[in-house]
Amino acid sequence: MLRNLEVFVKRKLRQYFKKKYAARDEVKLENENFAIVSNNCWGGSNYLWLNKPYNTPFIGLFIYGPCYIKLLQNFEYYMNHQLLFADVSKYKDREKTYPVGLLGDVEVHFTHYMDTTEALLKWERRKSRMEELYGTDNLFFTICDRERVDTQIIKEFHKLPFKNKLSFGALPIEGLNDLEHIKVYERPKSKNAIVPNGRKLFKISFLYIDLVHWFNSGKIKRTRFKY
Repeated sequence: MLRNLEVFVKRKLRQYFKKKYAARDEVKLENENFAIVSNNCWGGSNYLWLNKPYNTPFIGLFIYGPCYIKLLQNFEYYMNHQLLFADVSKYKDREKTYPVGLLGDVEVHFTHYMDTTEALLKWERRKSRMEELYGTDNLFFTICDRERVDTQIIKEFHKLPFKNKLSFGALPIEGLNDLEHIKVYERPKSKNAIVPNGRKLFKISFLYIDLVHWFNSGKIKRTRFKY
């Protein structure tokens, strides 16, 4: 009960003093040229918070788990594909009221874009910024247990050769420690539990990890809450 109260207070303080906390993190940030590859809006929320330009095309979109792990397992190959668009999606989870992009056989769901013209323009512009970071340690890869991301996909994610990897989930995963996989306690602990959507997940990430420290050093530093 006391733990839940502490979480509530910390979240409300961060929300109420948002500008102050964001300004503090912006000053602490030493590595200003990094790219976040994320399967949802979690990545973009970091750039907004830190007041930095989008150095990645993975903004305002989401990718279903099977497509996301396929993309990451052959990352530069898929990123070199010309972005095309599909009339229908192979995933029938929801009504498609937004552009659905294709990188070969990988679908990219541009949920926060008006049309294909906007999606393509911003994808290409931001992709070119990310490409400048290939071969460096400034690419940061994340995944969470939403949109058909299951335990096996997260385990496959942690086998990838990327230096900077981090996963979030509502449940612990056997074989992954708390510097690899962040167990988020917020959601109900049923076998089907998942983390909140990307934007909300970002808002509570500070409870578990010092993100600025990760971007600066490439090292995971846990904060107050470990579950």
